[in-house]
Amino acid sequence: MQSPFRKTIVLLVFVLGYQYQQAQVLVKDSSALPKAGTKLIKKEKALHFIAMGDWGRNGADHQREVARQMGITANEIGSMFTIATGDNFYPSGVISEWDPLWKYSFEDIYTDFRLQWDWYPVLGNHDYKSNPDAQVKYSTISRRWKMPARYYSKIFSINGDTTQQVLLVFIDTNPLIREFYKNAEYGPHVKGQDTTKQKRWMEKLLSNKSPNIKWKIVVGHHPMYTGGSRTEGYDTKAIRNTLKPMFDKYKVDVYLAGHEHSLQHMQSAGNMHHIISGAASEKTPARLIENSLLSASEYGFFVFSVTGNELLFQAVNDTGKIIYTYTIKK
Repeated sequence: MQSPFRKTIVLLVFVLGYQYQQAQVLVKDSSALPKAGTKLIKKEKALHFIAMGDWGRNGADHQREVARQMGITANEIGSMFTIATGDNFYPSGVISEWDPLWKYSFEDIYTDFRLQWDWYPVLGNHDYKSNPDAQVKYSTISRRWKMPARYYSKIFSINGDTTQQVLLVFIDTNPLIREFYKNAEYGPHVKGQDTTKQKRWMEKLLSNKSPNIKWKIVVGHHPMYTGGSRTEGYDTKAIRNTLKPMFDKYKVDVYLAGHEHSLQHMQSAGNMHHIISGAASEKTPARLIENSLLSASEYGFFVFSVTGNELLFQAVNDTGKIIYTYTIKK
């Protein structure tokens, strides 16, 4: 016969376990949580795109499910392109532009018609384990894979209006992390990289004072802040110490990263917003930290809708549920 004490312990474990399963999405302000059944917001005359990351697992660990939902959402919103925030191929990148992983982890997974629009990737640390330049070379083979260099930029006009533009700066964060130079896997491919040249290039782009540029978004793999396992990680600190002063100086609106396998939104002093979209094929625990607005241990991605004076982002999980919405206004 089970004792009352044992029954109480079992019940407590069940309740705590149930609460843990339910508390996947943590927010600082409950008004940012959409009501059950909320549909995707479709802003008219906006630039729409999807941001996803940490994804290439041959379809495993919900990669295929997230990809399917990306296709549904891309069609619904009229997405113009996809941003990939790095760690494009697990476990160790690709060895060449002819690596079979291009077929098994990319071409055969993201098959929806709307996902044939352009992809703009950055390199993650796992991509550095083999041949990061192979991902640059694949741009000469693929119509949709647009990585002309390890770092690059692109200006998009909103709804075809050249007086309403978004500057997107795609950076390579790997050479900016000092510890990588001593790493047996990453070291060979970060050595020889001119980090001063990349930072000067960034500064030149971000200092552009054109009144046509309404938004500045920088995309890199490693976050500056995170409520995941790397809150005090050497890589997180390295990126924050190296780039935040520059980004604050030139008023970057959004820093978009991956690396942590979750969906997060933070806002740092200086009013820069930090988005982590790294849950396209694995999810790991995430918690709220001091500057967190969202920490979600969910498979999924972010949808961006940008107009001249508003930037809306929505977090969508692998089942199509809208788990978070937020608008930045100017």
